[in-house]
Amino acid sequence: MIDEILTRGVDEVIDKKNLEEKLASGKKLRIKLGIDPTSPNLHLGRAIPLLKLRDFQNAGHKIILIIGDFTGVIGDTSDKESERPMLGEKIIKQNMKTYIKQAGKILDIKKCEVRHNSEWLKKLDYHEIGRQAENFSLNEFISRENIKKRLDDGKRISLRELMYPLMQGYDSVAIKAGVEIGGTDQRFNLLAGRQLQRFYKQEPQDIITNPLIEGLDGRKMSSSWGNTVNLLDSADEMFGKIMSLKDEFIIKYFTLVTRVRLQEIEEIKKIPNPRDQKAILAKEIVKMYHGEKLAERAEKEFNKIFRNKELPSDMPVLEIPAGKYNIIDLLCLPAGRQATPLVPSKNEAKRLVEQKAVEILNGENKTKITDWKAEINLENGTIIKVGGRRFMKLKLK
Repeated sequence: MIDEILTRGVDEVIDKKNLEEKLASGKKLRIKLGIDPTSPNLHLGRAIPLLKLRDFQNAGHKIILIIGDFTGVIGDTSDKESERPMLGEKIIKQNMKTYIKQAGKILDIKKCEVRHNSEWLKKLDYHEIGRQAENFSLNEFISRENIKKRLDDGKRISLRELMYPLMQGYDSVAIKAGVEIGGTDQRFNLLAGRQLQRFYKQEPQDIITNPLIEGLDGRKMSSSWGNTVNLLDSADEMFGKIMSLKDEFIIKYFTLVTRVRLQEIEEIKKIPNPRDQKAILAKEIVKMYHGEKLAERAEKEFNKIFRNKELPSDMPVLEIPAGKYNIIDLLCLPAGRQATPLVPSKNEAKRLVEQKAVEILNGENKTKITDWKAEINLENGTIIKVGGRRFMKLKLK
């Protein structure tokens, strides 16, 4: 069990020998993960460290989940190619409303210690921050690969960005972390925790870094790029997204974002058709977040739409007065029981129209919309289709 905890979904362990000894001794450790609410949704990339927390939780260790309501305002640019803008406190509060609920899809939240880092970071004064900063050199910061690249490209590095590793590091001091988990892009920040713990006469935390995962377009999964599979996606949406995944990432997803046994994954590798491998993956991921019944339903719906070329069994209905409407406005109107639009923003709707991903269905008649300024004359029962997975039926008032 210890070996799998320290290898599955793990890129590096610091200090591995020390951590192995602690785990073998039966000592109960304080395992830390911090998540900044820079977006309302947690996605499968975030699930990788959360699953590692669950591995530790199942082994009897104490999980400390830190919601970065203070660090989220400042912004970490460890994985960004340009400066991340500061976020307002209202946006942060809105974003983190369901974070604990979302994390609870993976963790037993009742057994976790959930903290917000504004508890301690707001109390620090300039004198204390200066003492912390004395532990690090500017050269250490700018030598980081991503920061160095931005400097070489002549891009701005704000002084604010230099402060972020101090804040994340001090989180470890505040909660007396024994182990911290984070992505490979977080390595410098994680090491800052070890350094500050030494400064405050604490035993330095061990570190586990997890690999980053590619999103649906092949780039790193990121809410900023909209290439995510979110934990709050519906079962049908989640299944469909996984089925659109590039074939080369199937086994990586099995290993990192599921807990299918490694021996089973080896057997799945032998399945000759990647589509069949992907269907198993999609069903497993949907089962994790929605249960087996909805996973089976999502698979049937996917096959109905994509294999049998039929309409979905259920689709959101938009009740609207008769008349002519701009296609962008229609795509962004809230519909169905959840009162959510087909497309979250007008910019996204415009992009989808330009990519010829929007279609109007009237019985047997199908019209591809290619002009985002197009006016649509509504008919009762008209269906708007976006891409292969999103549908909305119109009901005239």
